[in-house]
Amino acid sequence: MKKLRVLQNITKSPIVAVVRADTVEQAIRISEACMNGGISNIEMTFTVPHADEAITILTQSHPHLTVGAGTVLDSVTARIAILAGAQFIVSPAFDEEIVKICHLYQIPYMAGCETITEMVKAISHGVEIIKLFPGSAYGPNYVKAIKGPLPDINLMPTGGVSLDNIHEWFDNGSIAVGVGGNLIRPARDGNYQEITRLAAEYMEKVKMQIKA
Repeated sequence: MKKLRVLQNITKSPIVAVVRADTVEQAIRISEACMNGGISNIEMTFTVPHADEAITILTQSHPHLTVGAGTVLDSVTARIAILAGAQFIVSPAFDEEIVKICHLYQIPYMAGCETITEMVKAISHGVEIIKLFPGSAYGPNYVKAIKGPLPDINLMPTGGVSLDNIHEWFDNGSIAVGVGGNLIRPARDGNYQEITRLAAEYMEKVKMQIKA
């Protein structure tokens, strides 16, 4: 049930904020700024120093958020993230040992894939959502091309998703999108209010897409 609930949260509110930061404090502030703009799914990347600590703080202080771990490169890191409270695991590539750990703890695993061969392998191992990465290298039309031979695949492009093209990703069949730099860049200047504004704008775009 836990895995199903997490997947439903992501597909119901289909924006995942990809958080990269220099410190735990900055990562928390970015996440809360996204939350204040209406984004409820946070991917705390393990490029953040002590990312597991940030995950624990967020899950305890904001239980309504769906907080996952990103840039997870091995099963050891996956287990650390899960024990810290991560509700989903994201990696830039598919890893069989990571998927085993996620199955053991009943945690959704979003594996990064580029080619159909990689995607079929990931799906055959029980990966629920494929992270199309880097999305910027292919563009929204690639989603439509993949859905031709694989109509039932669940794709979440990450990288290259912007306010200008987010509707194209969904029009072509994505079930969710990961948004990083285009959303959190104002944190470099400490402008967290701008992150909140951008998050609200992204959410409004999604709401318009769902209504359409």
